[in-house]
Amino acid sequence: MTERAGYLPGLTDDEVDWQILRFGGADAPLEVAVPVLTDAQMQAMAERVRVASRDHLKTLTISQIIDIIDRAVARLLDRKDPYRRKAEEILPIVTGYDAEMIRLGLTGYLKTFRKPELQKFTVEDFANPLILDDFQPMPKGGFARAFGPDILTHIWAGNVPGIPVWSLVSGLLVKAGNIGKVPSAEPLFAGWFAQVLSEVAPEIADCFAVVWWKGGDTAREEALLKESDVVLAYGGNGSLSAIRDRVPVTTRYLAYGHKVSFGAISRAALDTQKAADTAHQAAYDVVRYDQQGCYSPHVFFVERNGRISPQDFAQYLAHELETFEKKYPRRALSIGEARDMATWRHGEEIKSFASKNRGLIGNADSAWSVAFVDDTEDLSPSGLNRTIKIVAVDALADIVPRIAPYKALLQTVGIAAPPAELYALSTALGIAGVTRISAIGHMTAPEAGWHHDGRFNLLDLVSITEIERSAEAAADTLAPYAD
Repeated sequence: MTERAGYLPGLTDDEVDWQILRFGGADAPLEVAVPVLTDAQMQAMAERVRVASRDHLKTLTISQIIDIIDRAVARLLDRKDPYRRKAEEILPIVTGYDAEMIRLGLTGYLKTFRKPELQKFTVEDFANPLILDDFQPMPKGGFARAFGPDILTHIWAGNVPGIPVWSLVSGLLVKAGNIGKVPSAEPLFAGWFAQVLSEVAPEIADCFAVVWWKGGDTAREEALLKESDVVLAYGGNGSLSAIRDRVPVTTRYLAYGHKVSFGAISRAALDTQKAADTAHQAAYDVVRYDQQGCYSPHVFFVERNGRISPQDFAQYLAHELETFEKKYPRRALSIGEARDMATWRHGEEIKSFASKNRGLIGNADSAWSVAFVDDTEDLSPSGLNRTIKIVAVDALADIVPRIAPYKALLQTVGIAAPPAELYALSTALGIAGVTRISAIGHMTAPEAGWHHDGRFNLLDLVSITEIERSAEAAADTLAPYAD
């Protein structure tokens, strides 16, 4: 089976060179052809998108754009739609994730881009979303309007299906011309989404493109960066730093690098009725896409003196991970991933041999591992791919000094605690650098309008043009009705 990736308005398949990426095993081989554009083609593509976005996308109202996205997402939520069927068939082969996990994950994720959620999305960043359509009155006086960039470049990373949709939708909402570079690990979904958009709204079919280049191909990357007004990049800190060095100094650069997330569980969630459900929800956060997201937990800090002890909770969690493995088997790991997981597990084994306050659940052949620590320990990264650590604490407030070394990397915290504890802990975590707090079980499913890494999805992309009161007053003296 061969599938073409990308979305290239104005170019036919025979005008483009294609490189083959191979996925799947001998039982389900899949070839994905990714487009390799020349510098001239990249520049021409950028110009086509720039002109089309000015002529078409920027003439639409925000309500019209939301309607277009809503119609496209409705198609991708329809399991009878050819693109949805293709996603359910092909993405498990490309990513290795369980097919049912992908089906449920896509549905839950895409629902955050339906019309009601997109309306929430815009009001999170703009008190008056009409500022995207026309000049609107400002509290300080005068008027202002928000303008999106002519070319917004997205450099996506990772293999979690559908992730590029978030920034692509953000770009559309600010009426930007969008060009996205897909990762080799999952090069398909962004192109499918672009194709569906072009089918539901042909008038904006040239306002976006989805391209590819091999990692490290700085020539093609620079050809696009030179055409960009704003660059959004995702990936490891090293690659983000290298991109920053190539972005022109006059171009706005927004980088999203590696983050560390964890959970916090109060003794109130550890009675004999609630502990099993809490463990189930915690296990789901670990299992969903095998901790590949920046919002996936690495550690759960668990309070002592509940009816279920932290050590017993570790056993509950291990049971749930084993149950999930039967329902959603972990994907096959690369050599590097298997090595990292084995290294983490070996390190925890050595520590458990040296201390009676530590333990490790799950054998070397298990698709998951749970480490338990009944001692003072700071936050630390897991081995990913369903490896998790339970750290006992006397009180959730004790977590704050333990996360201090990771302040610049903190992102999501899943909390299971009563309201008073939730708000008190959230304040302390916010000061410590945490930018998102969710319920346990929802760590890997951010809400519509989530402020990614504590920033604005839309406001960061626009420029504001203001008409000051002095300009209004001066214009009034020149009006036909002036005395």
